[in-house]
Amino acid sequence: MPGRRDNQEIEHFVERFAQVLVDSGMPRIASRIAITIMTTDEGRLTAAELAERLHASPAAISGGVRYLTQVGIAQRGRDRGSRRDHYAIQDDWLYQTIAQRDSILARWSSGLHDGARAVGEDTPAGRRFAESVEFFEFLRKEMEGVLDRWEDHRRSRA
Repeated sequence: MPGRRDNQEIEHFVERFAQVLVDSGMPRIASRIAITIMTTDEGRLTAAELAERLHASPAAISGGVRYLTQVGIAQRGRDRGSRRDHYAIQDDWLYQTIAQRDSILARWSSGLHDGARAVGEDTPAGRRFAESVEFFEFLRKEMEGVLDRWEDHRRSRA
């Protein structure tokens, strides 16, 4: 039957994919919240709904949504006339997360360049640092092209 949802299967998926995000450095409850919201057709849930679906305390939910809003993955909203906040995530939050990696790569590259200067650029250690800088600069350039191609692809589908 089309559109039928197996809640148990969804719960298992949420836990499995949340672990992928945890392994990538995202806090566990924030990972579970983001993926749970993503599984809804509406793309948003209240804190109470999240607590019920995730079998988590209100304090845990509060901490998780605070993290997600601080890093720009989730937004707080409220329907007109309602007293209850809901939390939504951007449809393209995974894309945005990858796109933000450029700033991390730039910081690593800059820091490693400083390391090369500190140990001496003409030393074996300095050459290792310089090769790492070259690698991160290569990644940054390639990532820019990949993201541009994705945007072109995305526009072509629309």
